[in-house]
Amino acid sequence: MVIMKNDKNGKREPHKEMYEAILTLETLDECIRFFDDLCSVTELCAIEQRYQVARMLSEGNIYSTILEQTGASSATISRVNRSLRYGADGYDVVFKRLDAKKGE
Repeated sequence: MVIMKNDKNGKREPHKEMYEAILTLETLDECIRFFDDLCSVTELCAIEQRYQVARMLSEGNIYSTILEQTGASSATISRVNRSLRYGADGYDVVFKRLDAKKGE
């Protein structure tokens, strides 16, 4: 059994091998299959919903529109908004790269 570790600041220390495994995926189909195996349907729905909320917030949509279109709770929208504003900029990296790819 693996025990979750915290760093000296009390933050969760990630198990990097899983993230390295994700980076080995080469196609959209491989990625979908991996996450289907890794996550339950409920977990995937929650992750996909948070991503959709983040995308909509980054595009300037307001809470009521996001709530209506995604079905996310106001708590989820607020949590994602905090991540966009004060998080590790992971969403920004992905959105910029996807937007650049679409522009090619």
